[in-house]
Amino acid sequence: MQTSLMLRRFCCYNGASSAIIPTSKKKQQLVFMGSPQVSASVLDALFNASKTPDSMFEVAAIVTQPPSGRDRGRKVMPSPVAQHALDRGFPTDLIFTPKRAGEETFLSNLRVLQPELCITAAYGNILPKKFLQIPSLGTVNIHPSLLPLYRGAAPVQRALQDGVKETGVSLAFTVRSLDSGPVIACERLEVDDHIKAPELLALLFDQGSKLLVHELPSIFDGSARMKAQAQDDSKATLAPKVLEVQLLGKKRVSATAFWNGLRGPKS
Repeated sequence: MQTSLMLRRFCCYNGASSAIIPTSKKKQQLVFMGSPQVSASVLDALFNASKTPDSMFEVAAIVTQPPSGRDRGRKVMPSPVAQHALDRGFPTDLIFTPKRAGEETFLSNLRVLQPELCITAAYGNILPKKFLQIPSLGTVNIHPSLLPLYRGAAPVQRALQDGVKETGVSLAFTVRSLDSGPVIACERLEVDDHIKAPELLALLFDQGSKLLVHELPSIFDGSARMKAQAQDDSKATLAPKVLEVQLLGKKRVSATAFWNGLRGPKS
């Protein structure tokens, strides 16, 4: 027992006359949230960035959609993001799959981690206020449009339907209102006439992951919060899912028209 104690002391101090080696600064804790394959490319970029010698963060946990049946009822499979994390050797107990981001058990686990930052990329779940209050530096979303244009679940599909010649990807702080938070940075991309939605989506998330890695230092030191630009809500358009578009009978609608259409006429 005494020998063991002496060994531990030797390892820590390397002798009483030696200078104490300073411990490395604790890395910032980042939680990633995403589900489909395009999100896996963002996670991969974060994994790689976190392994660089000068990295100031580590991926502390991953949040994704629960396992589901694919290919017409075949066996239940993890989301592409969960599978990618497992393939990279990420600890299973740090991959969370809540049905809703407001579940108390999930939120308790998240609070224990004390994350400084959450990153979302096509996560596919509404984030309630009590979730958004947990990360000290906030939550940042990669959104595949030039916000405030095409807020919502299907920005790429709606942009192609509208025949746009230019689109892009935005980094924005997440607020309770849909895709309405201050924009940290954006990257523009010309749209080829023959490109399909899956290909364009992959390009935008690839560009978004590079933009995110570039902006992470400013997000961690707080300067991104100061430089982020508020969106002009008067220019906002929504990109709802197909079912919502059919409900309104339009390809793309303004934010006001969309919500009015869902609510119906005033009584």
